[in-house]
Order: sequence, then structure tokens, then C-alpha cells
Amino acid sequence: MALKVELKPGEQIVIGNAVLKNGNQRAHFVVEGHAPILREKDILTAETANTPARRIYLAVQLMYLSDDIDTHSTVYFELIRDFMTAAPSSLPLISEVNSRILAGDLYKALKVAKRLVNYEKELLARLSGSAG
Repeated sequence: MALKVELKPGEQIVIGNAVLKNGNQRAHFVVEGHAPILREKDILTAETANTPARRIYLAVQLMYLSDDIDTHSTVYFELIRDFMTAAPSSLPLISEVNSRILAGDLYKALKVAKRLVNYEKELLARLSGSAG
């Protein structure tokens, strides 16, 4: 199944191991075949993975982009363990990420990891609200 992509001027997208950067006009194209694809807004770097949930997201992102779970699993499980210790209420989301990874559906695991990042934001907002 082909994926239709539209990029804004200057927007970047990762397709497989390549980063494509659009020029100064909108671009439309179709990606055929199987390759990991991430839009710029969904890409985290080591510098932007600055919270525990974002580091989990980054580990899943690396699994997805490299199509290699084993290389990143040790770090991933350490991050998950630490996150669960700090926020046991995150178990349903973490269980879903783990299930998606075990099923080999890394793109969906990444989407659930993004929900974990949002959940972390909510927890931190509640904590800062109750502390003040």
C-alpha cells in the first residue's frame, strides 16, 4: 500500500535511513514499499529526549527506524523499569507499548509511547499544581 505524503516548505521526513528535507515549496509524493517513515514533528533526538517518557519514546523510535529491537531492548527495559517505579499508574500504557513491540508492530508502539509522553506531561502538571 502506498503512502501519500505532503511536506510543508522546509519540513523534514525520515524514510528508512535517509532524511529528506523539502525545499521552499510544498511537495507531494508517494512512498511505495516498506520502510520506516517519521515526520519531523514525531522525531526526537538525544537532546530533545529530556524526560523519562521522552527517553522511552526515543528508544522505541530507534527500534522502529533501525528495525532492530534487540540492540535497543536493554536500554528500553531499564527506562521502563525506572518509569514504572516513579509512576506505577502508567502500567496500562507501558503494557501496551510492550505488547506492540513483542508483536513486531513498532510504528504502533511508537504511537503508544507518544501517549506515554503526554501522560507524563499530565502527571507533571498535576504535581506542579499540587505543589504550588
